[in-house]
Amino acid sequence: MTEPWPTLGRRDPPADIILLLEGTYPMVRGGVSGWVDQLIRGLPTLRFAVVFLGGRRQDYQGILFDRPANLVHLQCHYLMEDLPAPDSVKQCRGNPAAFATSRRLHETFQDEGADIDMALCEVARLIGQRGGIRQEEFLFSQEAWQEIVARYHRDFTEPSFIDYFWSVRNMHAPLFLLARTARQLPRGRCLYAISTGYAGFLGALAHHVTGLPLLVTEHGIYTKERQIDLIEAKWIRSPRETLAHGFQTDTGYLRNMWIRFFQGLGRMTYAASQFTTTLYGGNQARQIKDGARPDTARVIPNGIQVERFRPLREATAANTRPIVVLLGRVTPIKDIKTFIRAIHQLLGHHPDAEGWVVGPASEDPTYAQECQDLAIQLGLGEHLRFLGFQRTETILAQARLVVLTSISEAQPLVLLEAMAAGLPVVSSDVGACREMILGTTPDSAPAGRVVPIANPSATANAMAELLEDSHAWQSARASGIQRVEADYTEALMLSRYLALFDETIEMTTSRPDKGANDHGRNRIRTA
Repeated sequence: MTEPWPTLGRRDPPADIILLLEGTYPMVRGGVSGWVDQLIRGLPTLRFAVVFLGGRRQDYQGILFDRPANLVHLQCHYLMEDLPAPDSVKQCRGNPAAFATSRRLHETFQDEGADIDMALCEVARLIGQRGGIRQEEFLFSQEAWQEIVARYHRDFTEPSFIDYFWSVRNMHAPLFLLARTARQLPRGRCLYAISTGYAGFLGALAHHVTGLPLLVTEHGIYTKERQIDLIEAKWIRSPRETLAHGFQTDTGYLRNMWIRFFQGLGRMTYAASQFTTTLYGGNQARQIKDGARPDTARVIPNGIQVERFRPLREATAANTRPIVVLLGRVTPIKDIKTFIRAIHQLLGHHPDAEGWVVGPASEDPTYAQECQDLAIQLGLGEHLRFLGFQRTETILAQARLVVLTSISEAQPLVLLEAMAAGLPVVSSDVGACREMILGTTPDSAPAGRVVPIANPSATANAMAELLEDSHAWQSARASGIQRVEADYTEALMLSRYLALFDETIEMTTSRPDKGANDHGRNRIRTA
């Protein structure tokens, strides 16, 4: 853990970019966290502030990155720790007019043709404000109770009122902290959310409160990834209906309510953003489908520091041990179990093959234990190793292949890093992986193989082909190096983001009604 990071004082110049981050940098390692660190360090002429949103303080091990010199502010908020103490609870009636407005807003969010930006402006006026709905009124007022009961009788088709009651409270309680945070942000020139969800909603609220422009970048589509998580979530109690041939489908209102909630946050975030960017065309189409305005949508691919990995090419060219590496967090979305099963099948072709899982296992300890148990059940022994967090260059220098078995990705940096180091890659067909590996033109040579999602046999066969065919391995290696050097360098990515920041700030500050650099010039009067 590093020394505490600074905060902006009243006499300090404002930050150029206020980064709004949910569950990532600087408290969590991973692809997005590394990218944020790369962006900040790569644009040293800009001053960055970071606002981190987490669940509970004890879920994190503290700051895991060294502070960049141009990061001038850090503040952390924990969404699940923002409830009043029991001894401070007081009975209150609540504001009937405010709850009526809230009811209309919920109906607006369900109407895809509604003016979401105007509705969000109403939310900013309502949440946590005197004359609106303050947190204690939402949690403990008679009006709130009556509203929840009425919605339960109108919409809820399942028997447990208790499950519904606590779902509504847990879903909405963090919004009050976000509303307060939006009014207490450091001074800056531009808001920048690296997701929708709670961070994006904070950006949308802050845009309406301060008049600052909002940019949104999504590596993976947040609403899609949350939907995957929620479908798998065991903490949501809901019935299952048995279909033909014994298959079951979830018919739970609560699960669908959570999914619609995050879809609503996404629509509000898109509506407030000056520009919405992502990494490739497929993601952009999904953003537009989910509510992003086509005229504000941009594609900016990620880039890597190719010079970090060029020195590894001599070592990777000489590697002969069949070491197959998966670099990623040990979580369900990375589908580590498919990799483990693929290694088991690969051993039928290559009895001396080794599979290395390189990444932290702390995010989902239950799943990590299930992966280790699976490896034991399959009798993999020393053929499968869980190495935890390691220096990427050290691992790549020893590998023969890099494999990605994720069920959802955008444009994973680990594939670009492997290609830059001279290693062929095998990836599930997710995100931009197909165009990264196979190229975008008919005559492009592949830098590896693309396989179906959750298919251990196809993954094992692709690995075996590249390990057995030296010509295919060499061809994939050469193609990967060429493609990264041409299309995915850090310098190209940073120049595009710098131009986007400049364009956004210049466009907005030239308009008298927007672009305030000081929170004293608010679009919404706050109590």
